[in-house]
Amino acid sequence: MLVRGRPARPQPGDELSVPAQGDLDVPYLWLNGRGTHARDVSDVADFRITTHAPAPDWMRDGIVYQVFPDRFARSAAAADRDLPGWALPADWDTPVIPEGPGVGTQLYGGDLAGVEEHLDHLVDLGVGTLYLTPFFPGRSNHRYDASTFAHVDPLLGGDEALASLTRAAHARGLRVMGDITTNHTGAGHEWFVAALADPQAPERDLYYWTDGGYVSWLEHDSLPKLDWASPQVAEKMLHGADAPVRRYLEAPFDLDGWRVDVANMTGRHAAQDDTHEVAREVRRAITDVRADGALVGEHFHDASGDLAGDGWHANMNYSAFTRPIWTWLAPEGSQVPYLGLPVTMPRRSGPDVVATMREFDAVVPWAVASRQWNMLGSHDTARLRTVVGGPEMVEVAAAVLMTYPGTPVVFAGDELGLEGVNGEHSRVPMPWGRLELQDAATHDTYRSLVRLRRESRALREGGMRWVHVDDDALVYLRETADERVLVVAARGPWSGAVVTGLAVDGFPERLFGGVPLQVEPDGVRVAGDGPAVGVWRLPAQTG
Repeated sequence: MLVRGRPARPQPGDELSVPAQGDLDVPYLWLNGRGTHARDVSDVADFRITTHAPAPDWMRDGIVYQVFPDRFARSAAAADRDLPGWALPADWDTPVIPEGPGVGTQLYGGDLAGVEEHLDHLVDLGVGTLYLTPFFPGRSNHRYDASTFAHVDPLLGGDEALASLTRAAHARGLRVMGDITTNHTGAGHEWFVAALADPQAPERDLYYWTDGGYVSWLEHDSLPKLDWASPQVAEKMLHGADAPVRRYLEAPFDLDGWRVDVANMTGRHAAQDDTHEVAREVRRAITDVRADGALVGEHFHDASGDLAGDGWHANMNYSAFTRPIWTWLAPEGSQVPYLGLPVTMPRRSGPDVVATMREFDAVVPWAVASRQWNMLGSHDTARLRTVVGGPEMVEVAAAVLMTYPGTPVVFAGDELGLEGVNGEHSRVPMPWGRLELQDAATHDTYRSLVRLRRESRALREGGMRWVHVDDDALVYLRETADERVLVVAARGPWSGAVVTGLAVDGFPERLFGGVPLQVEPDGVRVAGDGPAVGVWRLPAQTG
């Protein structure tokens, strides 16, 4: 349902008068998701309202911690496991191969028992949800090329290791989400092996075929693409007795939801576009098992057409968060590749960055936008520390992450200041026991900001108002009926500003950072310090 923008209404207490006939000099503004406009506007950015249930509150209220199992931690049992022929064994201190031969096969031997041994690190950080990239067997270290969905990779410890990890996580109050590929399987998957061996095999209908052979994801021969026009795919993936989407939500695994790899490409090929129905069907399969189960899609670009509220609960928010914040904080002349584009990182002004964020947010229902997975990096990107160039900018970025509407997602190791120039290079092993490789100040920054978010209802649930935007500073307000939090993030020194219209009666309480505020008769004066952050709780409004 769409609500059109309307002229701004008078506020309570305003004196109203009816213009005399012929007196048409009545000013008005149009209000939509991109702001107020002193001109007529189209319906494109009108507020979206959805009547579909939003993502479960647990997903919004806690931060998500992403773990790439091969690089997080290795238990003692890992040393006794036989490695497959495709693996290139690596010691925990071996440098990661960033590109070329060995990229997908370099295996460090991290396992699920290793993750379980370090759950206290997550609890200490304040994590609410553990998100695991794929745990199914494959022919790569990333395991997005599943050879079966029937069991957990023995290299990770097998089924019992996953069941033990989720039990231990739940006992600590953590949720656990898995990662699944609905778009494709691996070329070594038992279904595809059967389909390739016999053109008459029933598994043949699970995949796309052309005169030249099978269709693969982005022409990667190792990733044959599933054809959701075949009822067999939904039966095998969602509804059957061994269907993985349902099975791993049930005992003994008890996952709390799924992140879906390249979700926007699922069910899409040539003229066929079944992706919305697939998303709705996957969601029904999840919520049939767990009423509070979560479904998050991956879409690197404009996901608005796929986020009506009845399919994915949320999206990995690269377009409306990661890329804009990166371009605001990246230094001039950055040589870091720009996410998803064949160019290096641009540097953009505050107004351009905010316009980008509002451009994407405006066309998504607030029930979805307020639960988007906001990230400063992932296993598919460069590391935040490498993008922004130093700990001061990491603090600015982390403060925006923890105070912006949506669900903050932290890639394991960002809180320790780890670096990496691209997605492969960023998958560095966690430096457990190597204090010289850990940035303790950055760790403290993340812990403090996560705690702040958990303790502030306005930061978890509140609305959002941009109150001042400068080339080098972003100032916004998060507010509920009982709390108002003002956030100031500056990438460098700037002129400062007086923020008006906040009705501050008393002195603000500093929650984080060092940017000074001063209450003046006409508003709140924000100092031009930078790079710096200031998060302040404003006194409750009276009257």
